[in-house]
Amino acid sequence: MTFQELQLIEPIYKALQEEGYSKPTPIQAKAIPIILQNRDLLGCAQTGTGKTAAFAIPMLQLLHNNPIKRNEKSRIRSLILTPTRELAIQIGESFAAYGRHTNVKHTVIFGGVGQKPQTDALQRGVDVVIATPGRLLDLINQGFVKLNQLEQFVLDEADRMLDMGFVHDVKKIIKLLPAKRLSLFFSATMPPAIVTLANTILTNPTKVEVTPVSSTADTIKQAVYFVNKSDKNNLLLHILEDATIQTALVFTRTKHGADKVVKVLR
Repeated sequence: MTFQELQLIEPIYKALQEEGYSKPTPIQAKAIPIILQNRDLLGCAQTGTGKTAAFAIPMLQLLHNNPIKRNEKSRIRSLILTPTRELAIQIGESFAAYGRHTNVKHTVIFGGVGQKPQTDALQRGVDVVIATPGRLLDLINQGFVKLNQLEQFVLDEADRMLDMGFVHDVKKIIKLLPAKRLSLFFSATMPPAIVTLANTILTNPTKVEVTPVSSTADTIKQAVYFVNKSDKNNLLLHILEDATIQTALVFTRTKHGADKVVKVLR
């Protein structure tokens, strides 16, 4: 299948060509036609599957094909809720890339930075808001954001949202949305708590499930070491003593954990 077969409008198809996209990923091929029909969707997909384009492309097309009146340009039409600022920025970049030839405006909202550039963008008028829950609630409480006329809602990475303790904020935001809307729900896993949350958001959804394609090159050697937590640092030191390792990249779960590893290595 090609993007041409998905019945995309010329402004979006042109942007995809400029981005070098020719064939949709499995989740894009499954999700785009469903969303273009304004049907709710439950997507089980991990990062790396092309999930962002799977919802951004059809959302942009629906918004572009249904422009609002000039006196309504201050209202927010779409909300994408995501757990981290990094993911919010990434989604914002995707909307900018795929929507560059459309009339759809977007902005990204997240905490940890001054709010004035964000509130200035909101006051100028945007169609799409991509936000993390905490800062969005702050701006709602200050009167900068109104969601009562929302047409599209996306909850992205719902399981991470739950893990990071945002579920109560998410529920507060959902209560502010109009009952009649397009709702899209994406999660890498579907534990009972996520299924319950999805049931409160979606109406007769179509479920789309894909698994990420393994892309590890044959030249990559992989290994897993099962060790007690207290032995992790000693194992890391032992591995890094290998003279053939000239550079290394170490991932930790938290910023605090990264600081601790640095101290041990020093």
